[in-house]
Amino acid sequence: MRALVQRVTSASVRVDGDEVGRITPPAGGHGLLVLVGVTHTDDEAKAALLAKKVWTMRILENEQSASDLDAPVLVASQFTLMADTRRGRRPSWSAAAPRPVAEPLVDEFTGALRELAATVETGVFGEHMEISLVNDGPVTLLIDV
Repeated sequence: MRALVQRVTSASVRVDGDEVGRITPPAGGHGLLVLVGVTHTDDEAKAALLAKKVWTMRILENEQSASDLDAPVLVASQFTLMADTRRGRRPSWSAAAPRPVAEPLVDEFTGALRELAATVETGVFGEHMEISLVNDGPVTLLIDV
């Protein structure tokens, strides 16, 4: 599994013009926008490991983690994180897991965050999403497990 994690001061996701998720940390605070990609060999253990890593990564103010500050998290699936761009001009999507594999693992990732006491908002799997964010820093990390 792969997560693109961004430290944000706000983030929201819309589907078909309707807002389906929003995080608004307290004034001066941060949250995380997490875009999640799944490949064929991923499983529930990797989803749980990735959730713990994201929740405890020390990338917020004063080298604290989202768990230290109870920072909100917005999660959206993004199969394009698994793109292979090494050859030519057309990305290959063959490493991205199909929906029957990927959707339950994104749900597992989100559920694992909630079990860790995270406040989590989500996008809608497989839908065209419009994500708005204010990246702070900017801080953006790519995490693989």
